[in-house]
Amino acid sequence: MEGGGGGTLSEVHQSAKKLLLRCRDGLERLERLEHSTSTSTAVSGVDSELSFTVKKDINQIQSLCVEMDRLWRSVAAKPQRDLWKRKVEQIAEEAESLKESLDKYNSRSQKRSREAKERAELLGRMNGDSAHVLRIYDDDTQAMNSVRSSARELENANAIGEAILSSIHGQRERLKSAHRKALDVLNTVGISNRVLRLIERRNRVDQWVKYAGMLLTVVFLLAFVLWRR
Repeated sequence: MEGGGGGTLSEVHQSAKKLLLRCRDGLERLERLEHSTSTSTAVSGVDSELSFTVKKDINQIQSLCVEMDRLWRSVAAKPQRDLWKRKVEQIAEEAESLKESLDKYNSRSQKRSREAKERAELLGRMNGDSAHVLRIYDDDTQAMNSVRSSARELENANAIGEAILSSIHGQRERLKSAHRKALDVLNTVGISNRVLRLIERRNRVDQWVKYAGMLLTVVFLLAFVLWRR
């Protein structure tokens, strides 16, 4: 321990000032490390060790202040005693200020460590939830694929049904057309038969007229011959 008990007031004061300088330097290093370290990173071993060293030095300074407070009271001359009193109080105030700064740093450090731990736990839960979500997504994807497959099969079946209906409709139209043609043929045959019967009747009438004319002609010729005699 620098400037341990048993020294003069001046020696103890010098030891306290050296410790103050070392504490200030340590706190500055801690602040630089804090600003250069990501907020998501926990306190490193170097930070913890340096923080512990600074805290130890501050405690040592406060112990030296207690010793100096005892020593300055034994100074005979009042002016010198008042001077040492102010010096000791100044050292004590600086030590208290350094202690407050270190406590604030440690509070921030603990907060960063806690937040880092919470983020790690949250990330672990998120990874587990992500796996669960992926399983759900896979199940949903399989279900959607099954639905799409069923929809395609229904569309194919519908297309086949429409093709069959279209074929039946075409066959029905062809049957109707053939039926109309058959009726037309039958009607045409019926008309032809009537025409043939009329022609045959006309031929018979013509034959009768021809025979009657021939008979009348013969009768007329015979009558004319007989009359000439």
